[in-house]
Amino acid sequence: MDRTGLTYNTEKEQIVISEYGRCIQEMIKKLPEIEDREQRTEAARYIISVMVQMNPGIKQSTDYEHKLWDHLYMISGYNLDLDSPYAPPTPAEQKKKPQHIGYQNNDIKYGHYGQYLIKMIEAAAAEPNDEVREALAYSLAGQMKRNYIEWNKSVVNDQVIIDDLKNLSGGRLVIAEESKLNSNSEQPGKGQPQPKQQQQQQQGKKKKKKVPNLKANMNNPNNPAYKKRMQELGKL
Repeated sequence: MDRTGLTYNTEKEQIVISEYGRCIQEMIKKLPEIEDREQRTEAARYIISVMVQMNPGIKQSTDYEHKLWDHLYMISGYNLDLDSPYAPPTPAEQKKKPQHIGYQNNDIKYGHYGQYLIKMIEAAAAEPNDEVREALAYSLAGQMKRNYIEWNKSVVNDQVIIDDLKNLSGGRLVIAEESKLNSNSEQPGKGQPQPKQQQQQQQGKKKKKKVPNLKANMNNPNNPAYKKRMQELGKL
């Protein structure tokens, strides 16, 4: 097979940033050949505008123009002399590893309840008012049951939730063992309330009264309305 004038992509130079494609890379490689600095900078600005069209997702970044100029230098192999609005990057900066953020080392005994719920239980356990503390205990127990079911995708015995709440609160939040927890309501044991809109619809539902077809019945001699109408006209 005659391969004169044919070149496979596998034989070409590797694309530095694939989002812009090979054509953009070849255009950038031609920039150093422009001798006039002002014309070279103007050509670079034009290539930047084309790069935005090739990778429109970059505009979601707040400093996307700075990134485009950095990508321009990176594709060129950091071998451009331009009047750039930003300081050109260096290879050392690009190879520098970012600072490690670190991992959280929170020791949660019951991970399926979540860290924030554990903190809420600790705050509720410190409540001095007995009545408020009891109300918080029922509310938190309902949320614990919801979290448990969502995490485990299974039914849970209410006694398990009650025991876990007692352990997590250090014995400060106690619920009666015969209590029935409801994971769908704010106050356990009172049953699932109906949505407000559904209640309004049920209250507003009334049996529609059948409206007689007066027009059809006016021609019926046995209809009292027909007789009354005829009397008014003096025909009866």
